[in-house]
Amino acid sequence: MAGTEPQPRVVKPANKRGAARLAAVQALYQMDVGGTGLLETVAEYEGFRLGQEIDGEIYRDADAAWFRDVVSGVVRTQKVIDPRIHASLPTDWPLSRIDTTLRAILRAGAYELTNRKDVPVAVIVSEYVDVAKAFYNDDEPGLVNAVLDRVARAERGEGRGKDAKDAKDAKV
Repeated sequence: MAGTEPQPRVVKPANKRGAARLAAVQALYQMDVGGTGLLETVAEYEGFRLGQEIDGEIYRDADAAWFRDVVSGVVRTQKVIDPRIHASLPTDWPLSRIDTTLRAILRAGAYELTNRKDVPVAVIVSEYVDVAKAFYNDDEPGLVNAVLDRVARAERGEGRGKDAKDAKDAKV
């Protein structure tokens, strides 16, 4: 329609764990792009970002223990979770081809699905779809939903999508 203004993104405000997940994705991105180490990055976020104001932007208060667990867990288990993510992507999209931010979201979500069995699948998938919505307007949140659902089916036998074998070959 002519004259229709694009609608702004609606992003749900995060709870402390949600804020920790968002911060973890940002930290993983920073580590990937900037080459900073785990201890340095976690210390920076805990000391200067979580719950702080930077350049007029206020970082929400986050569950620091959850943040540390996700960031350190992704680093510790990356050689295990990356193949699981790769197997859950469409066959023509290797993990190395995925945007750095999206890769950080998928790694954090896959870490929680494989290692935080105390958290329901639906909560993890929904939280990381919301994180994706904070960064993307297009198809990426749907990709996060589909990939994490496939990881959940493979890891926990839970999920809402198609059978894991059929879902792997589906285009997202």
